[in-house]
Amino acid sequence: MITGLDHVVVLTDDITAASTAYQTLFARSPGWQYGGDGADRVLFTLDNTTLELVAPNGEGANADRIRAVLNAQGEGLASICFRTSDIARMHRRLDRLTLKPDPIAEVESRDAISGETLSWKRTRTATEATRGIRLFFLERDKERPLSVRTTTASITAMDHVVISTSEPERAAALYGARLGLDMALDRSHPDWGRLMFFRCGDLIVEVTHRPGKHADTTKDKLGGICWRVADIDATHARLVQAGVDVSEVRTGRKPGTRVMTVRKGTCGVPTLLVQPSAGKAAAAD
Repeated sequence: MITGLDHVVVLTDDITAASTAYQTLFARSPGWQYGGDGADRVLFTLDNTTLELVAPNGEGANADRIRAVLNAQGEGLASICFRTSDIARMHRRLDRLTLKPDPIAEVESRDAISGETLSWKRTRTATEATRGIRLFFLERDKERPLSVRTTTASITAMDHVVISTSEPERAAALYGARLGLDMALDRSHPDWGRLMFFRCGDLIVEVTHRPGKHADTTKDKLGGICWRVADIDATHARLVQAGVDVSEVRTGRKPGTRVMTVRKGTCGVPTLLVQPSAGKAAAAD
């Protein structure tokens, strides 16, 4: 019933600075902007998913909750939202799986620039049932506008999002057996622990287990994001010229790939860029 990764949410203290930073990183303009319910939001929609920046604004329970998370954890990746074609059926499945879904809510937003509206239906699971990961599920019948490319060597799509866990078997059961994502790879290595890749549309949810490196054994944690580029040398040159702190380009872990790290300007989200191997979409660095 999950058809893809609809979007990821990144919390920030400063929506203007965050939006500017991601416009520079992506070389794409925001595709949607709106406010309300205690938050300002800016969305960048790439070829296969959306990154949503969220900052608190004003008073109220939602604004207070966002500020509390920022005070406790700082800026960073806060939640992921899967897309489904049948939210009612998805809700029944989540309920049967004892993931304690919220009642389905109908939501609408109006873009601050174009004045157009989008509407969707969503639910979320209880975070204690998903080991601390905030998971949302959304059904919409209209695509979001793509973020327009502002120059060459832009980011094209998401490659993978990372979740770290101290309980790999439980994580495998949640994302594979219970949520129904296709496990594409399950591999262990003495140097980097255990990696599990779950296909979600044309990107990967990567679950990692690195013994001794996961501080909180009671909760899983959202890690970083890897974005795809068509020409990593051109993207590297563009970002360096723009003053973005990036590493040198290096050979990726997956044969045929080339990668680089973005060190700053991502609102605290560990960020990797990858040029996939020829003719293939990369699953991991």
